[in-house]
Amino acid sequence: MTRRRPLDSVAAAVGNTPLVRIRHLASHLEGVQIHAKLELFNPGGSVKDRAALRMIRDAQADGRLRPGGTLIDSTSGNTGVAYAMLGAALGLRVSLVMPSNVTPARKHVARAYGAELIDSDPMEGSDGAIRLVRALVAKDPGRYFYPDQYSNPSNPLAHYLGTGPEIWEQTRGEVTHFVCGIGTSGTVMGTGRRLKELRPALQVLAVEPEEPMHGLEGLKHMPTSIVPAIYDESKLDGKLSISTDAGWDMAERLCREEGLPVGHSSGAAMAGALRVAESLAARGERGVVVTVFPDRADRYFPEPPPRRSPSPP
Repeated sequence: MTRRRPLDSVAAAVGNTPLVRIRHLASHLEGVQIHAKLELFNPGGSVKDRAALRMIRDAQADGRLRPGGTLIDSTSGNTGVAYAMLGAALGLRVSLVMPSNVTPARKHVARAYGAELIDSDPMEGSDGAIRLVRALVAKDPGRYFYPDQYSNPSNPLAHYLGTGPEIWEQTRGEVTHFVCGIGTSGTVMGTGRRLKELRPALQVLAVEPEEPMHGLEGLKHMPTSIVPAIYDESKLDGKLSISTDAGWDMAERLCREEGLPVGHSSGAAMAGALRVAESLAARGERGVVVTVFPDRADRYFPEPPPRRSPSPP
């Protein structure tokens, strides 16, 4: 992205991410295009930079986040990295509650920015982290600012004001379907709402894991999860269930066939977008399907094994 003048801080680099056409995986489609919003181009490496920045800025503006306070929230990784990065840039203390089995790469990045990490039960997933952070805040409410990304209206507002208008401009108003994974639901709710205002006939479709116990980190199986307060299923035109295997396989294909090294939630989003596009093409309809790739693949790389010291002669 071209920047005409220096930015005041790295926080100003959030947003305005590129939209790229998926060509090889969609080459068999007649009259239907698929485009992906590359949120890995945000400075913190994920779509969560947008929501984290909006929640921080809004809280600073209305006095909920004061100088010297500590921001604390639950996260499966990407929002935590965003909080940590922005905390370093804006001079804020950050504590993060996350399942202990979150990928090592995300933990290393968050710690590198100076955040304190608090482990929650890995068997309870993101819901366990939510319960633990609520208990910590209730025990010492004066110590923390708790943005609560699952209930904070500034989360979807970031996408209503940013992601939605960007997609509309980048597609020249031709987008017909928006397909997006559900985590906190901020991206699909905020972006979908704005695009619906601009094109009422547009279809908003959410992607969720097929199984309650799944391997699509960052996504929620809503029927068996704590439902975020910002989530309103009545605003969706439908949901697509994607298996863990399908998400992982598609992430590998995106890397090999499109040159896009993205995470498994991106793979699931692409699998959903391709399903929608193929259905349109099979009916002889035209369309422009847009999806969101939340982050990059290196967030999911396993920690390398420790190097062995050479044996003595």
